[in-house]
Amino acid sequence: MDYNPQELEEKWLKSWQSTNAFKTQTDPKKENYYVLEMFPYPSGKLHMGHVRNYTIGDALARFKIMEGFNVLHPMGFDSFGLPAENAAIKNKINPLPWTQDNIDEMKSQLNRLGLGYDWDRELATCKKDYYHWNQWLFTKMVDKGLIYRKKGWVNWDPVDNTVLANEQVIDGKGWRSGADVEKKEIVQWYIKITDYAEELLTDLDKLDHWPERVKAMQKNWIGKSFGTEIDFDICDTDGNKLETLTVFTTRPDTLFGATYVSLAPEHPFCESLLEKSPNKDKVKSFIKTAMAKSAIERGDDSKTKEGVDFGLVAINPVNNEPCKLYVADYVLMDYGTGAVMAVPTHDQRDFEFAKNHKLDMKVVITPEDTLLKVEDLTEAYTDNGKLVDSGQFTGQKNTEAKAAITDFLVSKKTGRKKVQYRLRDWLISRQRYWGTPIPMLYNEDGNTVTVKEENLPVELPTDVTFDGKGNPLESSESFKNVKQDGKSYTRETDTMDTFFDSSWYFLRFCDNKNTSLPFDKDKANAWMGVDQYIGGIEHAILHLLYARFFTKVCRDLGLVDIDEPFNRLLCQGMVLKDGSKMSKSVGNTVDPDAIIKKYGADTARLFILFGAPVERDLDWSDTGVEGSFRFLKRLHRLCACSNEFPLTDNATLEKQLNKTVKAVTEDINRFSFNTAISRLMELVNTMYQTGVNPGSLKILVQCLAPFAPFLAEELWQILSKDGSSVHTSSWPSFDESKTVDNEVTIVIQVNGKVRAKINAARDIAKEDIEKQAFEDENVKKYLENGSLLKCIYIPNKLLNLVIK
Repeated sequence: MDYNPQELEEKWLKSWQSTNAFKTQTDPKKENYYVLEMFPYPSGKLHMGHVRNYTIGDALARFKIMEGFNVLHPMGFDSFGLPAENAAIKNKINPLPWTQDNIDEMKSQLNRLGLGYDWDRELATCKKDYYHWNQWLFTKMVDKGLIYRKKGWVNWDPVDNTVLANEQVIDGKGWRSGADVEKKEIVQWYIKITDYAEELLTDLDKLDHWPERVKAMQKNWIGKSFGTEIDFDICDTDGNKLETLTVFTTRPDTLFGATYVSLAPEHPFCESLLEKSPNKDKVKSFIKTAMAKSAIERGDDSKTKEGVDFGLVAINPVNNEPCKLYVADYVLMDYGTGAVMAVPTHDQRDFEFAKNHKLDMKVVITPEDTLLKVEDLTEAYTDNGKLVDSGQFTGQKNTEAKAAITDFLVSKKTGRKKVQYRLRDWLISRQRYWGTPIPMLYNEDGNTVTVKEENLPVELPTDVTFDGKGNPLESSESFKNVKQDGKSYTRETDTMDTFFDSSWYFLRFCDNKNTSLPFDKDKANAWMGVDQYIGGIEHAILHLLYARFFTKVCRDLGLVDIDEPFNRLLCQGMVLKDGSKMSKSVGNTVDPDAIIKKYGADTARLFILFGAPVERDLDWSDTGVEGSFRFLKRLHRLCACSNEFPLTDNATLEKQLNKTVKAVTEDINRFSFNTAISRLMELVNTMYQTGVNPGSLKILVQCLAPFAPFLAEELWQILSKDGSSVHTSSWPSFDESKTVDNEVTIVIQVNGKVRAKINAARDIAKEDIEKQAFEDENVKKYLENGSLLKCIYIPNKLLNLVIK
């Protein structure tokens, strides 16, 4: 009976599909457990990163079913997005058939891996029975005051007359036309995620089972800081007031040292002040150049800080001294007010900018015992100290002066205390076809009207032109022109950011057939929050933050009673080849299909779980795959040809069985799959020595089932002969008393250094192990050359002899 994985895997795949083996059970006597891996974009082909992610979740789900839980383990497809639209433009076809073909292909691959998904729960975000509820949720957010429109900057291709995503801008040029990309300000839709900034921040403390680095990344992204808003009057060179500019700073103690003020190139004052600037042409040219740079490039501290003088002045409200007004590329609209007061002596970026532009500097904080001079500085002084040259605040500690100067500004009505967040409202408008249409209308006066609930969903039209020029929805007259309540309107042609789709899909899985609501509240409450969520660290901020935000909004809409969507989060490591990330462009990818065809899905699964701890990167190894295959062959032979292995040492086998079940149970619960599989390998080795009986083999197969489900099912049929499935059998129990070794190894130290190791009976008395230690040849010589002061004994582990 040879191990033929392809044949037996195909057999069981058909059997599972025909019996709907993985349909979610809802036994009221059992506890619920929700396992979810981040759903994929249907690119059409699984890669090894997918295999690792989904195999981890599947192993846990199968284990929890055997432990007696009702397990929800669904799968769907995050199927709107740019690649499908690009394919549509390239082939001049609608994206739907391309996407559906890819979904079908990936679904087949997922099944071939033996992943036990409840396909009755399947969803695809590009289907109207899903995006209908995107639009419904959008309208409810409009009613709640969480949706608004304002101008925002986009990447604009002047040849194709279209908005480009950041990833479509290559070296400053449009990916399709090759034209120089411009920045353009257009009116777009935003969600007020900032209304939930404080709750999103404080509730991170509730997430005890999330990786600390993910929580730290979200905390930094939300970016709460305490500071002061300060009003500077902007004047021309004749002293005429033009505007009042508000800056935010966490360092009001340095205000007397401000020598210039900088605006972000996107700041609205750049446009309103341009006509008043004597350097108008230079400023205009610089703004265009600066805005062509990415935010990452502009924020890079290693880059030279660039800027242009407006030729106007900002009046410092604490001393009425004029500061130069600059537009600078290192100032971003993403934080504060998009304007900064610059204190070169006490901020490194300001220091570098001032040096580069030969601007004035003024020291206003100095160490307690030293008087700093500008000419002595080779970098900004950013430590604490006492204030100098700061009017009535001179001599104060700078830490105390922060509050004192803020209070002074408040009294003068030129400043105020401010809690600031780095988090910005969520821009969801996309000027593309392949996304959820935004359910808003415009009347003849340009005012917005929400599409009524009975008119949802707003469906994507098919009479569109995919030529890469502009938004395809603009080409559909039937889509744009609509009537509601007998009145004529123009429909919004923007679609939603695809992160909207993935921000609540886990809730829809709880009740994916509902046609009246996004999901039933009782059903969602029964399953949520997700007991175990699994996905890559690259989603630590945006997806996970948006999902947390949506959950809180749904709670406040009365749709669900939970505060957080994911109780536990696991971020698995990447799959590498020769130490590098797998990439098609590099040519170092491994095709999962090829591995399955050669070795079978069970081998692929076993290696991917055994090769490294799940949180760490896994280096692909052909020899490791071969080793996993050989192990499964040995295990198959043990069960299929058990008569060749008559039991000769029941006591040893029984002890090893109990130790293995205990260890594998604990290992799976803490996601230590590699050590769990190692325990099974040890058990198989023991069985080859002790022989086997049917009961021991059934326990072995049950412990194998989460990792290699096809082989486990095949062997269970051979062993049980009752037609049942191993995957619905009860997880084996163990006898704690039979997991303890009767003999232990005790380390013998002399003055803290290991000198011997002695095998002794468990719980040996201190005087007995001392006697054995004193007789050990490696220990004797130390006793002969010194005097024993005391013996320190840690039972069953260590004896330390302290010798003088």
